[in-house]
Amino acid sequence: MGVDLPEKDQEIEQGSARVRGPLASSFPRHEQTFPALTPQEIERMRRFGTIARYKDGDKLFETGKPGRGMFVLLSGHVAITQRDGLGHVTPVIDQGPGQFLAEIGQLSGRVALVDGHAEGDVETLLIPPERLRALLVAEADLGERIMRALILRRVNLIQGGVGGPVLIGPSNSTGVAKLQSFLSRNGFPCHLLDPATDHDAAELIERYSPSPSDWPLAVTASGIVLRNPGETELARALGMIGGPAGNRIYDVAIVGCGPAGLATAVYAASEGLTVAVLDTRAYGGQAGASARIENYLGFPTGISGQALAGRAFNQAQKFGAEIMIPMSARSLDCTRPDGAFALTLDGDDQLRARAIVVASGARYRRPEIENLDKFEGRGVWYWASPVEARLCVEQDIVLVGGGNSAGQAAVFLSGHARKVRMIIRGGGLGASMSRYLIERIEATPNIDLMFNTEVVGLEGEQGLERLRWRSRLSGEDSSAEIRNLFLFVGADPATGWLDGCGVTVDRGGFVVTGAQSDLGRPVPTLETSVPGVFAVGDVRSGSVKRVGGAIGEGAQVVASLHGFLGDAAKPAL
Repeated sequence: MGVDLPEKDQEIEQGSARVRGPLASSFPRHEQTFPALTPQEIERMRRFGTIARYKDGDKLFETGKPGRGMFVLLSGHVAITQRDGLGHVTPVIDQGPGQFLAEIGQLSGRVALVDGHAEGDVETLLIPPERLRALLVAEADLGERIMRALILRRVNLIQGGVGGPVLIGPSNSTGVAKLQSFLSRNGFPCHLLDPATDHDAAELIERYSPSPSDWPLAVTASGIVLRNPGETELARALGMIGGPAGNRIYDVAIVGCGPAGLATAVYAASEGLTVAVLDTRAYGGQAGASARIENYLGFPTGISGQALAGRAFNQAQKFGAEIMIPMSARSLDCTRPDGAFALTLDGDDQLRARAIVVASGARYRRPEIENLDKFEGRGVWYWASPVEARLCVEQDIVLVGGGNSAGQAAVFLSGHARKVRMIIRGGGLGASMSRYLIERIEATPNIDLMFNTEVVGLEGEQGLERLRWRSRLSGEDSSAEIRNLFLFVGADPATGWLDGCGVTVDRGGFVVTGAQSDLGRPVPTLETSVPGVFAVGDVRSGSVKRVGGAIGEGAQVVASLHGFLGDAAKPAL
């Protein structure tokens, strides 16, 4: 979607919603995206909100600022417009009586991604985030329609590049790809302008940052220009990161937002527990980077890890879980002087909870490869999304790994790259990969399997240019011009933040659960050596490293949480 207005606006009318401008053709499911509420439905919603009135020109919400919740229009019209940091304003939709104004971010009071201002006098029913969540649960049929619309609106914003930052840099730049991947995996829209083809982008580069080392530029809706920002810096500038609510003590804090952490959040929050969830980068964990999961129960045609995780992420918010991304847990204080654990977060903030669930997962291992650290994010990738795939078009690439994640990535990337060299240290795939994936890889003509081989060195200037590998049988070295290397090797548990807390780990660093207590008390299967600290998913010693297993453990641990919290609430005899 361009930032300039078209010469002639397109316009679609549906009930009281009128779409105009370049987004008019981007709402294929218009009736579901902008459903009209009946007077009876609005009457049922009144107990969840309060009346709010606005005069002509008043702003109901503003891009980049926290939203107040969902507005149900009782009278008047509201114009929705897109505004970027380059000064362009583009009409999106006009909405009138019987329509509601919100998208999925308003479930948790996140920043607005568009502007909304009154056209004439407007009367609304304003439903704040906590009451909106209550509405979705209490009014099942109506809640289903509203929830679907909220999700579809965010999908349309992402597809149109509306509401997020403008990224300025070469479209094939690894820096651009890294930020695009971060925003995409967190369901946040962005718009890319290449200075080679866009006049505005070229002018901004010339004014702010002629040096390629400062690329990409990220321009927020308020006009702030960031030079080659890190993910956390960009997230803070966009208002993506929520923090702990003052001195509040949550029932449970979940560290990790992969399948296990999301499942715990959904089941715990739906059963009335107050839940906080944090993750260092994005929801979905390793599974979120899977191009297609075909052996997950109930999805016969397969589902991408991003889609599966996105549904769970929205579901957790619907039930009131507070999700903080990107946010790292730096340490855990298990002394509990007032009955609550204390997590130290980025910026030395503290989050306190009566119970902790360790769902921080395992990161792909960094193999011993010469110059690996030099090229991470500049040709070396630990995930394979459409953003990285774009960099591989008509190129030879190398992928290292022999598990299911490696197999899924190889099949996905083979649809973009000229050739995928799949390097495996062992002599076969049968022991580590599902049979259906092996058969698909063997049937894909542009995937070459290289067994008993390992990558030993990387070369290049600004980015990866050449790769060297070695046969483990003959010791012979070979090399080729390779600009993109994908690593899906082993797993190192993300448990460093537990040091000093007394949580027992095995020799590999994975968290031990269900061990017999020194006091002889029965220990739940998923509880660690510290009462009140539980572990689920890939981070747990002995767990089945599969998405289905992680989700099952996330559901299972909630019963143990109820038991622990119930016992802790009992008066001492």
